[in-house]
Amino acid sequence: MKIKVTDAASKWFREDMGMTGRGVRFFGKVYGKTPVHEGFSLGMTPDDHPRHPVVAEKKDDVTYYITEGDQWFFVGYDLTIDYDAKTDGPVYQYDDNGELDK
Repeated sequence: MKIKVTDAASKWFREDMGMTGRGVRFFGKVYGKTPVHEGFSLGMTPDDHPRHPVVAEKKDDVTYYITEGDQWFFVGYDLTIDYDAKTDGPVYQYDDNGELDK
């Protein structure tokens, strides 16, 4: 499981969300839909104090991470965070990392 943040997404988090020097936690939440989970969607929240992160990516002085309690949502996938100019916000891509094949 990995997190990749594109340059465009990093710019959006820093400039539009004011996240420089801060942390962003990603988690699964009830209701919604993703390409890999029916009935669950991806949530994010500013959180500067990671508790038990299982994966983290620091880019441009922002730490993006997933905690142990939310690991279930991402098992088998790497998360790529990109920026969509049309919606002026982040978009997420789930890439099969082969964990589920083991």
